[in-house]
Amino acid sequence: MTPPRFHVLIPARLASSRLPNKPLADIAGLPMVVRVAQQAQRSAATQVVVAADHASIVDACRAHGITAVLTASDHPSGSDRLAQACELLGLDGDDLIVNVQGDEPLIEPALIDAVAAVLHQHAHASMGTAAHPISDEADYLNPNVVKVVCNAQGLAHYFSRAPIPWHRDLADSAWWQPTSGANGANTPPGFAPLRHIGIYAYRAGFLRQFPQLPPAPTEQVEALEQLRALWHGHAIAVHTSASAPGGGVDTPQDLERVRRVLAQCPP
Repeated sequence: MTPPRFHVLIPARLASSRLPNKPLADIAGLPMVVRVAQQAQRSAATQVVVAADHASIVDACRAHGITAVLTASDHPSGSDRLAQACELLGLDGDDLIVNVQGDEPLIEPALIDAVAAVLHQHAHASMGTAAHPISDEADYLNPNVVKVVCNAQGLAHYFSRAPIPWHRDLADSAWWQPTSGANGANTPPGFAPLRHIGIYAYRAGFLRQFPQLPPAPTEQVEALEQLRALWHGHAIAVHTSASAPGGGVDTPQDLERVRRVLAQCPP
């Protein structure tokens, strides 16, 4: 199949309760949002654009050769911000958009390509995303780790903060891993629970429609925006990665960790 043509949009919001001015945080000589955009430029994207809520972010991007557009400061979500960016850029219909979060300076370009490809391969899907197998039982039980269950076609059944799927008979164990018992090694079921990775691909027409859809009850209970799409009957295709991506930046501790990782990279 011919590789898809797609655009990367990076929502960037200046306000952050845990890390003020997060998009402009210095990482080895570059603002974080610039680091993210440079990683995205290493993907096969046709263009990479930062959708910012403040002129200081736009100025920082343009100073380093990154295209940026200024969006409204009062958008309630990143999806709303990207919908406006699509309008400003004239993107609509079946144009493919990959939403790369502005706090993911370690994002792998290959993951961006894969999420665009999985949506391209599922012509009836409105969205694409990614996941990877969970290896640690603590992650499986952690409500801050979002899980997804897929069907045989690689489409999402459901996303949850709960540990899904839940093994009826082996609830107190990492049931997907081989264990040694009295009768030797038990055979795992052939799959592992999947941790959702927060990267999305959209068809631009759907992305512009999405903020207008009524919030779903499941979305409000789980605090997971992607459940709105499932509630209204839209399919979400899931690329399964073999391993976890580099962690994002939510806290000052995360920022220091990423600074150490990238300290030896040239600006």
